[in-house]
Amino acid sequence: AVLLWLTLPVRLDSASAPPGVLLRPAFTKQPGSVVFPIQPGENRREVVFSCEAQGHPPPFYRWKLNDSFILPRPGSRYSLMGGNLHISHLNKEEDVGIYQCLASNSFGTIVSREASLHVAYLENFKTQRRSPVRVREGQGVVLLCGPPPHSGELTFTWIFNEYPSFVIQDTRRFVSQKTGNLYIAKVEPSDVGNYTCVVTNTVTKTSVQGPPTPLVLRVDGVMGEYEPKIEVQFPEVVPVAKSSTVKLECFALGNPVPTISWRRVDGASFGRKVDINKASGVLEIPYFQQEDAGMYECVAENSRGRNLVKGKLSFYAAPHLTEKPQDVQKTIDDSLVWECKASAKPKPSYRWLKNGESLDPMEDRIQVNNGLLTISSLNLADVGMYQCVAENKHGRIFTNAELRVIAIAPDFSQNLLKAQTLARQGGDVLIECKPRMSPRGVISWRKGKEALRESHRVMVLDNGSLRISNVTKLDAGIYTCVARNQFGVASSAGSLLVKEATSITSPAGHLDVTIGESIVLPCQVSHDPTLDLKFTWFFNEQLIRFGSHGVYFEKVGGRSAGDIMIRNIQLQHAGKYTCAVQTKVDSVSIATDVVVRGPPGPPVDCRVTAVTETTASLSWGPGMDNHSPILSYTIQARTPFSLGWQAVTTVPELLAGKQLSATVTDLSPWVEYEFRVLAANSIGTGEPSKPSNKSRTKETLPRVTPARVNGGGGGRSELVITWEPVPDELQSGPGFGYVVAFRPLGAQGWMQAAVTSPDASRYVFKNESIPPFSPYQVKVGVYNNRGEGPFSPVTTIYSAEEEPSRAPGRLRARSISASEVEVTWKPLPWSNNRRRILGYELRYWGEKEKQEAATVIRTVGNKTSVLIRDLEGSSTYYMSLRAYNSAGEGPQSSTVNVTTKKPPPSQAPVKIMWNTSNSKVILKWDQVHALENESEVTGYKVMYSQDKHSHPSVVETNNTSLELSLPVNQGYVIQIKPFSEGGEGISSRQITIPKMEGGTGFFFLSFFFFLIQELISLE
Repeated sequence: AVLLWLTLPVRLDSASAPPGVLLRPAFTKQPGSVVFPIQPGENRREVVFSCEAQGHPPPFYRWKLNDSFILPRPGSRYSLMGGNLHISHLNKEEDVGIYQCLASNSFGTIVSREASLHVAYLENFKTQRRSPVRVREGQGVVLLCGPPPHSGELTFTWIFNEYPSFVIQDTRRFVSQKTGNLYIAKVEPSDVGNYTCVVTNTVTKTSVQGPPTPLVLRVDGVMGEYEPKIEVQFPEVVPVAKSSTVKLECFALGNPVPTISWRRVDGASFGRKVDINKASGVLEIPYFQQEDAGMYECVAENSRGRNLVKGKLSFYAAPHLTEKPQDVQKTIDDSLVWECKASAKPKPSYRWLKNGESLDPMEDRIQVNNGLLTISSLNLADVGMYQCVAENKHGRIFTNAELRVIAIAPDFSQNLLKAQTLARQGGDVLIECKPRMSPRGVISWRKGKEALRESHRVMVLDNGSLRISNVTKLDAGIYTCVARNQFGVASSAGSLLVKEATSITSPAGHLDVTIGESIVLPCQVSHDPTLDLKFTWFFNEQLIRFGSHGVYFEKVGGRSAGDIMIRNIQLQHAGKYTCAVQTKVDSVSIATDVVVRGPPGPPVDCRVTAVTETTASLSWGPGMDNHSPILSYTIQARTPFSLGWQAVTTVPELLAGKQLSATVTDLSPWVEYEFRVLAANSIGTGEPSKPSNKSRTKETLPRVTPARVNGGGGGRSELVITWEPVPDELQSGPGFGYVVAFRPLGAQGWMQAAVTSPDASRYVFKNESIPPFSPYQVKVGVYNNRGEGPFSPVTTIYSAEEEPSRAPGRLRARSISASEVEVTWKPLPWSNNRRRILGYELRYWGEKEKQEAATVIRTVGNKTSVLIRDLEGSSTYYMSLRAYNSAGEGPQSSTVNVTTKKPPPSQAPVKIMWNTSNSKVILKWDQVHALENESEVTGYKVMYSQDKHSHPSVVETNNTSLELSLPVNQGYVIQIKPFSEGGEGISSRQITIPKMEGGTGFFFLSFFFFLIQELISLE
């Protein structure tokens, strides 16, 4: 293919471009605005505006001042050095204005942003004298500054009489930085003197002083009080730039001195950034944003009245680009659409430049609509550098883009025809032909070597692609696309293969299944054998991802079938299942509707419609029947006192599937209930409804009496009555309490007392006249706010008894071993008419311990002995005894003592020897000798068992040998321990005797031989 470039080749950035590669101009430096200070009479200052652009060929530069070209000539004040503009002998009348740099090369021209030049200066005051200002005391006054000719921002101060005595601003005195005037709200005698205005240019840093203004007091009286008169105020509308700082001034004359306050008319509060200073004469808002815009009000008031001024702060922002056109390369006759967008307040207007000149849409094919530039039917004359200019009255911004239009002969190298295109018999096929060429030429087709004839089935589309409808086997073959324009011709070929259509042989259907069953959904197909199949399943139009949908879905089809199985089907699996079959040439699908029958869904809108003391009326709505009619309902209830949900009795007793209301009976009065309803059908019982709102049954007289009424015990002259409290759910109403009734056994009348706490479980009646241990009949009744309920059955209890009056006798103690002592005594009579004996309390303590630290053992009943264990050997212990009952302990017995026996030997038997013979095991060991502080050995206990965990058999002997008749065909574990009158000593290590078959053996064990590790089994 022939490629003709009729415009510049591909643009590269200068950083990456090789030497000699052509580049469009692009600014690297642009001029910035300048405020240039000059002193009076000075005219030799020089200004330089910077401008630099990259590009190849290197750009050349031109400059404009106020939209007119500057023509540097030899000897003129303007000269160019590279792209920089030098201005010598600055003239503040001729050189002030807006400057722009233009950079051009063979690609086109671009225009820089605008840069302003302003000159700052400050001249001297013209007049040297000012007339005196005469005022009365108490009157307000304004001293005018009248600054001289100047350019640049000024600041103002005032000198009082002589430098450096400056006027201090406060609530009474104010210097306006807008006018320079000095305002005195109320003149005082101390204000008399000369006032001089000092003006400073913030750019040139120079200051000049005006002539002094004398302030003189009039002698014709003092000014009376008057309402505030605002002399310093801000404009009705103040435009403020985004992110700038705005200062509003407000000051008033008046007597008394007015106070100044600020507020927003919309009532919004000032943010923390807002600064109100100089006695409220200045309101300063830094970093101004959209939310700061609005009406502001300054109020001046004193005791004589108030005045106010209002002004609107309007937010504005210079344009900021949000969407820029990008460099593009187009072909001839193509269309261009560039959009340029900027944010600004007020909204910006847009215009377009081409090569530095305004783009005038003289032709219909060029359209400019706000920031939208459209050029249709592009030609080579449209090539160039374009700039979008977005502007409002507060600023202007430029953005650049390059348009290139190319001319090219047809070329298929980037878009060859597909080597193979597959089509199904009876279907449609599109063979795309997309050569690269500019301008657009003519496209034709060949089949084989013959020109292709178009028909109602065979059509060449406007874009050059070939469409064949209702494809047949005869359409297969090689197709060639040929493209021509004035610059050349090119072609590309590909083959068309026609395949048999794919069809699904399984019929569409409807399946009706029960929850929990497993089903197979068939998807059998007939297809071209040369094509691969891809099966995809959808459930309610959502793709089924096998493996990620749990264990329910499984593929079970073969290579030419896409059957799937749904295991343990659930209600959520009901819906539409679609099998989609795809090959390279076509796709078909089939749908099956699956209905899943299951237990009913939860009933809806369960509510309580009425309650009585023991019943509640309910209504509800049916839930989903899940394709099986609802046969019955059941109702459950729960209270704060129940363990979860409980079945309840209803009227009617059986709730049929059409029943949507019922009455729950046998409820407890004054209890808060929740109810829920469950529906059942032939498949099962479904989920419960949401619980009803909580409802409390009505109160009634209490019906349940306390359980386990009993009593007894207590202190002297007390009758103690106890019971189990009635649970909250059985109290039948608020204000629940108990009525305790009691009388001596055999008496006629009852004494009664009310116990108001529902949680109470005892009542104590104390009276000195109550005899000890006397029988009383008692009963406990119940009541609530509705009245009294029944009493419990009468039971007999005893009043408090007296503590025992005598000590037990014949206290004896006998040492049984080194660690055990047996204590015996003579019991007291168990009962008389004043007291009982419930048991005995034994106290014992060691010889080195105090009696207060004694250990206590209590017996119950009429026991007459105690065995004390875990004592120390060869130690003396002291003991005393007393009886006790519910009233307390009786007197203490006399103290006795006992000394425990010596401890048993601390040495274990050693040098144990054993042998086996026939059915005998013969053991021998060394005599264990007691130490001086130990009791002598009186015998040995030999313990044997078949393993370590079974209970051992014990044989006692007085000798150091023993013959055991044991079967030798079993293994044994043996231990030997000595004993004495002090108790049992320490056991030997365990001896393991292995199972032996018919032989005899003899072993010698000693802790002094290494062989011990083999013969003694370690635990």
